[in-house]
This record gives sequence, C-alpha cells and structure tokens, in this order.
Amino acid sequence: MRYSLLTTQSRKPLWIGPLFAVLAAVGFSAKAIFIKAAYATARIDSITLIALRMLFSLPFFLGMAWWGSRGQPPISLRDWALLSWFGFLGYYFSSLLDFLGLQYISASLERLILFTYPAVVLVLSAAMYGRSIHGREVLALVLSFAGIAVVFVQDLKITESPRNLWIGIGLIFGTSLMYALYLVGNTGLIRRLGSTRFTGMAASISSIFVLGHYLVAHSPADLRVPASLSMIVVGLSLVSTAIPIWMTSEALRLIGPNRVSIISSIGPILTIWMGALFLGETVNAVTYLGAILVLGGVALVTSASRHG
Repeated sequence: MRYSLLTTQSRKPLWIGPLFAVLAAVGFSAKAIFIKAAYATARIDSITLIALRMLFSLPFFLGMAWWGSRGQPPISLRDWALLSWFGFLGYYFSSLLDFLGLQYISASLERLILFTYPAVVLVLSAAMYGRSIHGREVLALVLSFAGIAVVFVQDLKITESPRNLWIGIGLIFGTSLMYALYLVGNTGLIRRLGSTRFTGMAASISSIFVLGHYLVAHSPADLRVPASLSMIVVGLSLVSTAIPIWMTSEALRLIGPNRVSIISSIGPILTIWMGALFLGETVNAVTYLGAILVLGGVALVTSASRHG
C-alpha cells in the first residue's frame, strides 16, 4: 500500500491547512505594523487610510461575494438589513476605532487588547442571552485583563502622555467590544448564507460606509498619496486584509475552527516581535508576561466553550 500525504476529502497535502492558518495569523498580526508605519510616513488621518485600504481590498471582497453566491437563493430583505448592520459594525466602525487607537498606543498593546475579544464574547453572551459564567471562565477573564494591566502599567511609566495612553486603550477596547458584538450576533446569518458569501458581502457593504464617511470628510483628490505611503497601503490591503481573510476561510474548511483558533493564538507574540523589529517598540519580560497572561485567558475561554 502506498501512503499518501493527501486528505481523502480535499486531496490537498495535510500541511496546507495549518500553513494557511499560520500565514493568516502573520498577515493579521502585521496590520498594526502597517498602520503605525503609515502614520509615521505621511500626515494622513484614520478615515483616509481606511478608505485607501478598502479601495484596494474591495475587488477581492466583491469576488468573495460572487463566488459564495453561485447557485444560492436570493437574499431576503431581512438578511440584507442584517448584512448592512454587521458590515457597519464589524468592518467599518470597529476598524475606525482601531485605526484611531493606533495613533495613541503601541502595536503590541493594541494586539493584546484586541485579543481579549473571546472574553468579551463570554460576557456579552451572558448579558444578552442569560448564559451562566463558570469559575474557569472567570479565571480566564481575570488572566486576560491582568495581562493588559501589566503591559499598561509598564507603558504608563514610560509614556510622555498618560492621557493619550488612556484614549488609545479606550478606543482599542471599543474595537474589541464591537468585534465581539459582531461575532455574537452573526452566527445565524453565516449559517444561512455561508461564510464566504457573508464575509464578501458584509465587507463590501462596509466599504460603502467607509467611502461614504470619507467623501463627507474629504475630497476624492485627497486619496492621492506619496508613493512611499502607497506601498504601505498595498501591504495593509493585501498582506493584512485580503490574503489572510481568504487563507483563514481555506484553513477553516481544511482543518476546522478549533485548530485555526489555536494556531491564531500566536498573533500577539508575532505583533510584539514585529513591533520591536520594524517600529523599535519597547519589548521586555513584562511585555511577554502580559502576552502570556492574555493568551492563557484566551486558551481557557476557548477550552471552556469547547467542553460546554
């Protein structure tokens, strides 16, 4: 008998799914690096940067929507309304808060705060649907927010503007909250439409919100930016948006959500490392301690959700 490294279902090598999950984690982790680099390269505000990101990514989102819609029934008016809401919440408003927050805090602290979203989902599920929170999950909450507190206290000691640090943390925590609301509410719609169709349509609708906001605040001519900034925007749009979204979708199909979530846990560590390498951010034992606490909390939440 000849042994094969191919799965019986997809006939793709067994390592393709994990590889896609790792590369997606690298791409998403680099998002904050690209944003901070853009702010350092040119005078650009958050909504202009988001508009450029969405313009470059929109063809990909439309392609996902078209691919996921093949052979599927039309979308009801109610689902269009839900798509518009989740497009506003998950890809427009949360992104706006994230881009604004990165004007005030480091990329590594931003990633740690964002990675508390599983804990925030836990609290929201309890508040909105009456789900009980157990002792293991309380410990997860404590670990996650202790990790942020450790890094925050360190940054508070070295920052020149404590007020800006507080503003940045508030904005990024708002991002985590909006993303958690997005996740808590969209499950039924994803089941009806499919993940590819849902993601492509919600992201395309969010592009309309972003570009509408941009046109209210700016002239279209302001989208002309220096070549150095254009290269950063292309990286943000492709490396940290379009490509990792597709790779995550493929990884979910090939190896399932549990394995993808475990692999994606390397995200905060990757961002901390890239922040030190490319932005010169301060990284020491306290930073890594904060990351370990947050990841420990995430692991507990994830493990608890699988068993209950």
